Amino acid sequence: MHSDIIVLAAGKGSRMQSGQAKVLHKLAGRTLIQHVYAQAMALNPRSTTVVVGHQSEQVIKHLGEQVRYVHQETQLGTGHAVQLAVADIADDGVVLVLYGDVPLVALETLEQAVNAALAEKVGLITSVFDDPAELGRIVRDPSGAITRIVEYKDADPAQIALREINSGIMAVPTRALKTWLTQIRPNNAQGEYYLTDIIALAVADGVKIEGILAPFPEDVTGVNDRVQLAELERVFQTRQAHALMRGGVTLADPQRVDVRGTVNAGKDCFIDVNVILHGDVTLGEGVSVGAGTVIIDSIIGDHTEILPHTVIEQAVVADHCSLGPFARIRPGTQLDAGVKVGNFVEIKKSHLGQGTKAGHLAYLGDAIIGADSNVGAGTVTCNYDGVDKHQTHIGDGAFIGTNSTLVAPLEIGDGAFIAAGSTVTVPVAPTELAVGRAKQRNIKGWVRPDQRKGQ
Repeated sequence: MHSDIIVLAAGKGSRMQSGQAKVLHKLAGRTLIQHVYAQAMALNPRSTTVVVGHQSEQVIKHLGEQVRYVHQETQLGTGHAVQLAVADIADDGVVLVLYGDVPLVALETLEQAVNAALAEKVGLITSVFDDPAELGRIVRDPSGAITRIVEYKDADPAQIALREINSGIMAVPTRALKTWLTQIRPNNAQGEYYLTDIIALAVADGVKIEGILAPFPEDVTGVNDRVQLAELERVFQTRQAHALMRGGVTLADPQRVDVRGTVNAGKDCFIDVNVILHGDVTLGEGVSVGAGTVIIDSIIGDHTEILPHTVIEQAVVADHCSLGPFARIRPGTQLDAGVKVGNFVEIKKSHLGQGTKAGHLAYLGDAIIGADSNVGAGTVTCNYDGVDKHQTHIGDGAFIGTNSTLVAPLEIGDGAFIAAGSTVTVPVAPTELAVGRAKQRNIKGWVRPDQRKGQ
């Protein structure tokens, strides 16, 4: 049998106090609905349908054409939303209903729910809360079988005292779901069509309700305001930190590292405080990451040292490099083994060969630099002519003096020297010394700009 997924994302989210759709607020660098969609795709469904309503244009633009959309123009409840979405889904499968603002449900829990539905049962995900607040309560008979769900506003005092709650996430055989949806009525305090009413209908038809207990309440907690968003952010980050530490990484403070993507880290890495790891990040063995560093979609080789406040984005860094402090490694950069990039050096779309050093205060853009070269402080590759970008090629063992201006396109050969303060515009052959300084003139009687007014 096939599984189809429906994601409910039509709510207004008014408590977020935002001009942005609630499901587009971010947790760990990804939107809430991206988290949900990623879990949905991991189940390999036949189809995925997203129910949109309030600010639907934002949601559709964000997710793109990879899913089918159904518009719920009037908010008549979850049962109504699912009825709209299931209409065009084939009967020969099961439907898993997810919520666009519940980002942390575990894949294993969802799989259990789907498997229950495939066995002609209803797989209902529940959890136990210390304080269930206004969540719907799970009602069981004396044998422990689930008989129905009571929404908080319709519950009596005995039901309100129950601590097992309905997450809203369920998997149901599609043919049966369509039948039960036609039977629910808005006979409740909200005047809405509750999806949860199908539980009692299923019991009446002799269909077993299999409760799947989410191991942690946070797994099924929805985001209704920014306080809850921040709370789930901390839950997510704590889980990521624990996973890194169990894998052999030392964290200076697990509460001050943010993972906003996927991190693969080798043994004996050290990550200092206030580090952000964004996107797909790979850290080799023995990597040291200094405080305040940001690494985005990059690969860092074994035993590389990243000093504080360095930013690395879409770069490949080999083994035994040293970066920072306050270095910026921009997209398209490749650093071979043993490269040293010091403080306030910016590198963009460049390849630095093994052992090359740029110690401080330099900009290297669109450059290919050989092995064992030295780039002095204040060096700039002038790669942009106002229209196009041009490359600078520097050979092995070259020495680029302090405050050199290298005007691309430019070739500097192996072992060449560039004298400090030079502006270089023509090729330099191997082992040559280039001196590109204008003759100094001292102008007498010169008036400073701030003293020229009124003359």
